[in-house]
Amino acid sequence: MTVQAVEPKPIPSRVRPYEKTQKNTPWYMKAIVGRDLAPTPEEYDKLVAALWQGDGPMDALVDWMFEFGPKEAKGLIEQAVEKGVGTIEDCPQPLLDFFQTLENPPAWIDQELVEEGVRFIHGIGITAEYVLRDLALMGGYLLSGFNQSLVLTGALNKGAAKRIAETGKWWMDCTEPYGMTRYGVGFKSTIHVRMIHSLVRRNLASKPQWDSSKWGLPLSQIDMVATYLGFSVVLLGGLRKLGVPVTPRESKAVMHLWAYACWIMGVDEKWLVQTEREGMVLLNHTYMTQSKPDKTSRDLAQALADEPLEREFKHFESLRRQINYHQHLSISHYFLGEEKLEQLGLPKSSSWYAWLSTPPRFAAYTAKRVLPFTRKKLQKEGRKQQKEMLAAMFGQSEQAVLAPDENHPAHI
Repeated sequence: MTVQAVEPKPIPSRVRPYEKTQKNTPWYMKAIVGRDLAPTPEEYDKLVAALWQGDGPMDALVDWMFEFGPKEAKGLIEQAVEKGVGTIEDCPQPLLDFFQTLENPPAWIDQELVEEGVRFIHGIGITAEYVLRDLALMGGYLLSGFNQSLVLTGALNKGAAKRIAETGKWWMDCTEPYGMTRYGVGFKSTIHVRMIHSLVRRNLASKPQWDSSKWGLPLSQIDMVATYLGFSVVLLGGLRKLGVPVTPRESKAVMHLWAYACWIMGVDEKWLVQTEREGMVLLNHTYMTQSKPDKTSRDLAQALADEPLEREFKHFESLRRQINYHQHLSISHYFLGEEKLEQLGLPKSSSWYAWLSTPPRFAAYTAKRVLPFTRKKLQKEGRKQQKEMLAAMFGQSEQAVLAPDENHPAHI
């Protein structure tokens, strides 16, 4: 029997050549992370290979879905998510196999540490949105390799406010107390989003507009890894820069929370890290796979910058929209700088709001976290702020994680 060699996939043109990834790591950064930031040849090869890898288990389940009958299969999957595969009479084997893995999580998952991460997230209140929106998301648009799937799924047509609100709803679900337990709201929302990602991957990969020689596979493992590190590593670094002190234990809890959430989302275990140091290195490696800013960067950034002008408020709506607009633009300037804002096609700004708000935020947060009763009050107030922000984004619409309409590639 002759075994045929598997042809290696080509390197998508969005990836930097290996020699251009080998920049010297500043001494202070090497001291922080304990190694060079540049990838080794083996690490580089794994990054490139992962641009051609999707979510194997969910992609296989979606393939079965179309063989079985999309609408009926989708109904069975939704029943399994909500009530468990044990409630499905004569449950199809592919469905049993998929959920057997999810219902037997790895031994490294520490539910109490997950809940510590949730409580920390509550305590940081609206500052979480500033970092995730104005640094992680806005800065992510500079890396145009991420942007293609967003544009081709109609992210610009549906409106930034709705898109950001839907992502925010998933994030809120994941950070509910015990939301990531098997029947928790975050667990179920994450499986829902995971299936949508797989449907989008299947749809876009077959479209002539998708240039795989340039971008690799839609919503690849590396794109998911970089997104997951935005919720953990970028969040923690941004919080510190906005005056929120983070203890080593809190850092560990946040990293663990999102490692678990993204295991449920379909990120391969080999990419999940438990420390900020590991996360910083891996995040830097993912940057090597990204393209420079292009038109999609500017289009998406402009839509995101204008999003506060669509929010709904009970009182002084016009004034509060303008204030929110300039606050968020100021924070993006603080994190990204004038040059990057210019690359994103955004108007000139200054870091006025970040500089004004950071010292009092540091003082207030430090004071309130000292005693147990003040810490609980901080968490309660912070969660209230987060819910109010989400309500302003959704307005009169029902709060829901993405529900693809007939024009969306994940629609069934």
